[in-house]
Amino acid sequence: MKFCLLTVADNAEAAKFAFFINHPNQSSDTERNFELKSEQIAKLNPNTQTAPVFRSRSDAALSARIFSEHPVLLNERNGRAGNIWNIQFHTRIWHMSEDVKFFRDANELTTAGFVRCGQSWSDAHEQYLPLYEAKLFNIYDHRATSYSIEADVRGYRVLPQVSDTSHSDPGFESETYYWVPRKEVEARLKKIGWTRKWLLGWRDITSPTNERSMLPTVCPLGGSADTFLLMLPLQANIVLTSGLIANISSMPFDYFVRQKLGGIHLKLNVVKQLPVLPPKFYNENCVKFVVPRVLELTYTSHTLKDFASDFGYSGPPFIWQDDRRSVIRADLDAFYARAYGLTRDELRFILDPADVKGPDYPSETFRVLKERESRQYGEYRTARLLLAAWDRMEASGEFKAMGM
Repeated sequence: MKFCLLTVADNAEAAKFAFFINHPNQSSDTERNFELKSEQIAKLNPNTQTAPVFRSRSDAALSARIFSEHPVLLNERNGRAGNIWNIQFHTRIWHMSEDVKFFRDANELTTAGFVRCGQSWSDAHEQYLPLYEAKLFNIYDHRATSYSIEADVRGYRVLPQVSDTSHSDPGFESETYYWVPRKEVEARLKKIGWTRKWLLGWRDITSPTNERSMLPTVCPLGGSADTFLLMLPLQANIVLTSGLIANISSMPFDYFVRQKLGGIHLKLNVVKQLPVLPPKFYNENCVKFVVPRVLELTYTSHTLKDFASDFGYSGPPFIWQDDRRSVIRADLDAFYARAYGLTRDELRFILDPADVKGPDYPSETFRVLKERESRQYGEYRTARLLLAAWDRMEASGEFKAMGM
């Protein structure tokens, strides 16, 4: 049974913590014990003033430093100035129970005389758009899974993974279960100030022990189910939003998510209090580095043409190539590791604490990802590619050229 040890000093300026203790003897393990001052807790969680549940001394020290150097996504104590990306957060634009009167499945639309055209259904008076559910998505992938037309043995429709072959077809789209009226979609989004033809959000259901915990996605215009939580940046310079997308999709950011995630839901109160690079960080060279990579990872189907257009790209969708995508993501991960001010050894620790501290160290980060890749590729591929990207960019002077 896990428990924590808490000791508060007499002056109440600092407290000693130890979490994830399975046996009383572990309470004396120096690497499981750490101290946090009140001002450090205020930086780590400025809105709630609560202490995260760290697994180790190194996790606590690294997080305390990064949070002291970088702002959180939305510091409620600073008013409008605390919303550094001018984001509108929305968790329930479409509710799966309360809004069921708007939902139509394919059979209902066919019976009503609607005609299917791509992802939408239309008749002479109305158009229906897909209702996107979070389980359809993954990082940089709005086509990760797709409802199958066939039912499984229990009579429910199933959600198979989309193959690389289907991913490489820019005309392929995931099949949703429901569709909702376009007029209603646009009216609800306009009410909150969003008029673009794409959405940015993240999956609510997750876990600190999954391969990745933060699963953000850009998807085409449509309904957004209540497990796909929206963050809509109302930036005057929309191109800078590529930095926000890449930042929250990066491995370093995911590491900080895991320091605060205690259950299977990644709610708004947690996401608001995560460290991000502000818009002013992105100088001209940073923009030139980030934008084309985010475009190539995101714009893989025709339905995100409007997204590409907003970022100044008018060409065709990029072809899905798994090996190339892995290299591009490693470049971005290395960029954000350096942007956060991590050292190479700190990046190694984030990727695999055992690689730096030894196999018995109490911290755990991306163990499930490492185990899966070791089975699939015979190595921890993500770690190799990320560290190779770091070394290449360090040696070539790319980091220095971007002011890092």
